[in-house]
Amino acid sequence: MSDFATRRRMMVDTQVRPSDVTEFPIIDAMLTVPREAFVPRDKIEAAYVSEHVDLGHGRVLLDPRLFAKMLDALNLSNSDLVLDLGTGFGYSSAVIARIAEAVVAVDDDETRIDEAQSLLSEHHADNVALHHGALTDGAAEHGPYDAIIIEGAVEQLPTALISQLKEGGRMVVIFMDGMLGTVRVGHKIDGDMNWRFAFNGTAPLLAGFEKAEEFAF
Repeated sequence: MSDFATRRRMMVDTQVRPSDVTEFPIIDAMLTVPREAFVPRDKIEAAYVSEHVDLGHGRVLLDPRLFAKMLDALNLSNSDLVLDLGTGFGYSSAVIARIAEAVVAVDDDETRIDEAQSLLSEHHADNVALHHGALTDGAAEHGPYDAIIIEGAVEQLPTALISQLKEGGRMVVIFMDGMLGTVRVGHKIDGDMNWRFAFNGTAPLLAGFEKAEEFAF
């Protein structure tokens, strides 16, 4: 049997810490939440590799380094309400739940939501509320949110999501431009998003977040 606790420590020591992620709550959460429990059974051996884990249907579990750096850029506190878009089987939400006050986790696949529900319950992430619906719609009825994270790449950000962020709230997003990906942190100031570059990173483009076709007449 694989010693996943050792792999988890190696993941933190070789992927997370060397990426300048040193915040104790993030390190502690990633050392504690068993990543292998939140991937498809046939992907367990890949749970701690330094790349995305395929969840099927064009969705992935973000690689540990990218995910940790996104959390670091989001600068969460234990009083934050966080919207986690594209939770998959719930790993990201389980980690965030150990850092923030509460998490609203959205996924568009009912089977994944059911699986996430039982996994999050099993691993005592009792401050996560699951929401089934389109990722582009968010979960307005539970908001507004202090912070929003998207578990995949976007070309265009729906205004519905910006409207669910509190004034002064922040959002971390992987923007793809062709093959080039940049992670940016946005702060909502006077109703508008002010973006700054955080670091380079790529992920598969999420359905519904593509750039609208531009028609030339």
